[in-house]
Amino acid sequence: MALKTGKEYLESIAALDLEAHILGRQTADLPEHGLVEPSRRAVAFTYDGAHNPETRELFCVESPLTKEAVNRFTHLHQSREDLINKVKMQRYCGHQTACCFQRCVGLDAANAIFSTTFECDQKHGTVYHQRFRDYWKWIQQQDLLVDGAMTDPKGDRGRRPRDQRDPDLFLRVKEQRPEGVVINGAKLHQTGMLNSHEVLIMPTLTLRNGEEPWAVCCAVPTTAPGIRHIYGRQASDTRKLEPFGLDVGNPSFGGQEVMTVFEDVFVPQERVFMNGEVDFSGTLVERFASYHRQSYGGCKVGVGDVLIGATALIARLNGAAEASHIKDKIVEMIHLNETIYACGLACSAAGEATPAGNFQVNLLLANVCKLNVTRFPYELARLATDIAGGLLGTMPAAADLEDPVAGPYIRKYLAAAPDGSVLDRMKVLRLIENLVAGAGAVGYLIESMHGAGPPMAQRIMIGRQADLAGKIGRVKDLLGLG
Repeated sequence: MALKTGKEYLESIAALDLEAHILGRQTADLPEHGLVEPSRRAVAFTYDGAHNPETRELFCVESPLTKEAVNRFTHLHQSREDLINKVKMQRYCGHQTACCFQRCVGLDAANAIFSTTFECDQKHGTVYHQRFRDYWKWIQQQDLLVDGAMTDPKGDRGRRPRDQRDPDLFLRVKEQRPEGVVINGAKLHQTGMLNSHEVLIMPTLTLRNGEEPWAVCCAVPTTAPGIRHIYGRQASDTRKLEPFGLDVGNPSFGGQEVMTVFEDVFVPQERVFMNGEVDFSGTLVERFASYHRQSYGGCKVGVGDVLIGATALIARLNGAAEASHIKDKIVEMIHLNETIYACGLACSAAGEATPAGNFQVNLLLANVCKLNVTRFPYELARLATDIAGGLLGTMPAAADLEDPVAGPYIRKYLAAAPDGSVLDRMKVLRLIENLVAGAGAVGYLIESMHGAGPPMAQRIMIGRQADLAGKIGRVKDLLGLG
């Protein structure tokens, strides 16, 4: 089955019987858990996109591995058009779900591993690339969701992996066996881990000689023995558990973050794609980061579309939509959002083929894209907060609206523009609150800052990729300097 429907995906993930620690309790009832179920609906949306006649062309593409149609979220990019369509698809998903839809990291990891293993084999005579081709062909044939896992806890940031007091603070190969490896460690900030069938593990930084145990890339099922998942809290997340749905902000979808611990997890050789090749650890990290920085030129723009729409609507419901300063601020929001999108398209259009055959984004422009993402969504959130008004942080609860005593007062004193109801006004305010300060802000703001690396990571890459020496040389030539 190459193209699951959303329903088939939900059935397949429920069949895994994943367990997790959530709010101090270990639970196996994840399909019905109020904190998990909204995020699974967001993933299911990406599967249904491949069956929707209006979006099928965007979501479906022929795989060079299977020669059949696969979901673009499992595709190995074969052209600049593929890279561009990826960004368009991500924007679409973002403005339909208004949250993180959790499939981008695995897609970006796969494309980075595909090209890196090819070049590693050429230099070292390893067999990682064919292993990965076989593995990813199986992923496409089964239409599985793969979580990409890069971020280690890192411990003392002033120490290298081998200098940490606890060697597991960077995930490592603990034991080499003829039939495989045993790994120990943890991966943080794992978006959608509880909704994933598989996890692709990558090193988190460029490693050096003597740090071979930490240079590991491999794949394991999310249910592998020795894996433990711990759910990450989000602001206002328990509103999802309340009987009144209004206060949650986003009534249909949500995101999810997890800490995943690997304790003596065995990985068979056919699922190992790097094992000690420190000279290719940096290549893998750099390529994955660039793909994922490109991704933010789509997904964050889609969520930005929702925030802009909600801000324009609340201005109307507040009776302030015709004020010139309100109009100007909304135009500024649009300008910032489209600037991010332009960068996402630009780094895609300037992409090039790798020796392995898949296409890589332009590294410089991908980093420019992500550096903008560390700033512009925060400005969008500030402008939305400005326009929405102070009620964004002081509005009574949905339960009070239903109270026979308090409810009439709320309906009386929260009335504003005559063409909008109090209930509509409260719904829009809660959606904005969700995106700028609630559970949705994890995927929109915190992830914008730290996902795919914090701002300094992009600044370092921009400095490396900008050819400053070449620019100086051209000035010297222009002026006839020695």
